Order: sequence, then C-alpha cells, then structure tokens
Amino acid sequence: MADDPRILVSTDWLEAHLNDPDLRVLDMSWYLPDAGRDPKAEYDAAHIPGARFVPIDEVSDLRSAIPHTAPPVEKFMSRMRKWGVGDGHQVVVYDGAGLFSAARLWWLFKLMGKQDVAVLDGGFAKWQAEGRPTEDMPPMMRDRHMTVSRQAHLLKDVTQVAQASKLGTHEILDARAPARFRGEAPEPRAGLRAGHIPGSRNIPYTSLLAEDGTMLPTPALRQVFADASVDLSKPVITTCGSGVTAAVINLALAQIGHDAHALYDGSWAEWGMYPDLKIETGE
Repeated sequence: MADDPRILVSTDWLEAHLNDPDLRVLDMSWYLPDAGRDPKAEYDAAHIPGARFVPIDEVSDLRSAIPHTAPPVEKFMSRMRKWGVGDGHQVVVYDGAGLFSAARLWWLFKLMGKQDVAVLDGGFAKWQAEGRPTEDMPPMMRDRHMTVSRQAHLLKDVTQVAQASKLGTHEILDARAPARFRGEAPEPRAGLRAGHIPGSRNIPYTSLLAEDGTMLPTPALRQVFADASVDLSKPVITTCGSGVTAAVINLALAQIGHDAHALYDGSWAEWGMYPDLKIETGE
C-alpha cells in the first residue's frame, strides 16, 4: 500500500512521522455495546504517543434522535480546538478494532473541509502487535484555531436518498452484515424494521478488510465492488446502521480513486424507523 496522508497511512509511516510538530494523532475507538469493550479505559491503559481520545458523542449531534449524526460546525470546531487540532496540522485517526470507527472521524474531517487527514491502516491492534511505542499519559494540549468549510455534498439526507433509490441515479451501498441487509437478523436498535433500502447493494465493511484489519489492496477493493455489481460510473451513497461503518466504504472508494461519494447520515437508524419508507428484504 502506498501511503497517502489524505486517505490511509501505514504504521511505518506514522512511526516515522511521530515527532513531526504538526502531526496530530486521534484515537476514535468506539464499539457496539455487545463488544464488551471500554474505549476510554483502553486509551488510558495504552495509546499511540501523543494521541488524543475522541469520544464519539463529542463529534455527534446529541440534539438529534438519530445516533451519531454529524455535529454542528461550531461543536466540531470547539472540540478540535480543545484537543489542539487546527489549521496546518496533518491528522491521523485510528481505532482499537483495526479499521472500524476511525473512518467515521476521517469522513467528518472531510465534511468539514479538512483534507490533510488519514486513517491508520490496521489501527492500534496492528501498532501494538508490531511492538511499536505506546504511552499511558494524555498529551499536553494547546488551543489551535481551525478554519472549517462544510462540504454539504458529502452528506445525504433521507429525502435525497429516497429520491436516489426511486430514480436509480446513485449506487446505494450498505455496509451492514449480510443477514441484517437481507432482513434475516434483527436490528440491534429496538423498534427498527428489518431489511434494506430498495435498490441498494450490500458491501459489508468487513469485506473491504484483510484478516489483520488492514484495508485490502486497491485491485482487491475494485474486485469487491465488481463482485457486488456496483456501477462505479455512478455516484455512490453509503449507509449502514448509524453512519459509522458506512464511512469504511467511503474510505475504500477514496482509496480506489472514486471521488463521487457521499454518506447517508441517518442510515438504517432513520430509514428503518419510518413505516412510510419502502424496504426490501433478501438479496
């Protein structure tokens, strides 16, 4: 994999740049409740030197009834300022799962108009497995101004997704597990219907990853999309349960050079809640 500080970087790249004065490393670990893991406790025990911990609620809009939706610009700016992340910084985001929730923060930075941000390929699990340095103390942080320019085209709402589904103008790609996509497994959130958005295709986020949690090489990524009959001449809208793992598909699309992609922020937490929105089951 070629390192790209706007998309994906290796553990080798990050260790070589750890002492760069304008590098900021962010731990965006988050887990579903059934994982039985506490991301803040894990960060407190060990993290990449200089990393700041980013709780998912601190970069979400808590006024929304739908989980993990994008925060207002002002909230994002204030949190990043608090963590000393701002203009002129190269940001690297990682998580403890390998490549799971980190892609969500990468996408949020892109939504806010910041380009110099990459995901650490393989995350903290790979970093630790390779015996690279860790620490258990939080870094010293000084406020840093961040200029934000929200890129509204990177986010789709339920009306836009319903229109895309009806007219077939976009490829809608769902990152959930196949059983949830087909409507054979119950949704983790109570009160949601089972199934998927009509016309969408299933690209489980795990199908884009190797066994060690790193992203597949570019030719293999292209093959995953080809095997799912995805027409990459069309723009793409990604979706999942609550807009977190959908961003792994956005990251993969960026990696293969397909730039016309957006994320449906409400995802199934919204679509599955409203009985007037059509759903499909099966393949």
